[in-house]
Amino acid sequence: MPNFRFTLEYDGTDFAGWQAQAHGQRTVQDAFEAAIERVTGQRLRVAASGRTDAGVHALGQVVSAQIETQLPPAALQRALNQTLPPDLAVVSAERAADDFHARYSATGKLYCYRVWNAPTRSPLHAARAHWVSRELDLPAMAEAAEAFVGRHDFAALQAAGSEVENTLRTLRRVEIEREPSGELVFWIEGDGFLRHMVRNLVGTLLEVGSGQRSIESMGELLASEDRRRAGPTAPARALTLVRVFY
Repeated sequence: MPNFRFTLEYDGTDFAGWQAQAHGQRTVQDAFEAAIERVTGQRLRVAASGRTDAGVHALGQVVSAQIETQLPPAALQRALNQTLPPDLAVVSAERAADDFHARYSATGKLYCYRVWNAPTRSPLHAARAHWVSRELDLPAMAEAAEAFVGRHDFAALQAAGSEVENTLRTLRRVEIEREPSGELVFWIEGDGFLRHMVRNLVGTLLEVGSGQRSIESMGELLASEDRRRAGPTAPARALTLVRVFY
């Protein structure tokens, strides 16, 4: 059976995350699988590179699925996009090797997190950025971010109640840029992420930027492996899965 690789873009605002849920909430997985069924007549489960939480967006979520169809990838992409809701689209479709798996074949991911840092809230930025009115110290946050680059135990940045046994992850990039609009963009790339890890990392760095936490405390935080010692979980609406690496 042909194996397909799809890249999806979606606005996570009105989705209860990626993963299908038993209690009927609207999810990206359910919407995409329903479109496949309408186009091909097949009811199946697809595999994603990972779960995005409720409210999180994606520019490059990757999905794999074995589909029995005579449609070439381009035609399948067009047919799916004619069926999908406005907040979800297939930006590319291609045949993949038989052993390709969206999750298990992935070698890394890139996320971005947007912060509107200004005294006055911005209605135009509100849906995609977290508003922080207090002036932030960008150089201090950038210096603190360096402590997270490399292979570390990120248990202190994992959501409370998670049951993952191995909390070792490698971050290749933690950078913060200020765009001409004044918006801050956090770029975080790694080989894998724990639940809420990116949002907890951003929440911690924002405390550094506002003077509530010292640059030097980052090492102690990681060594503690204690979620209670990290910053708050930054809101989901400002987080986007940009790219998955293979």
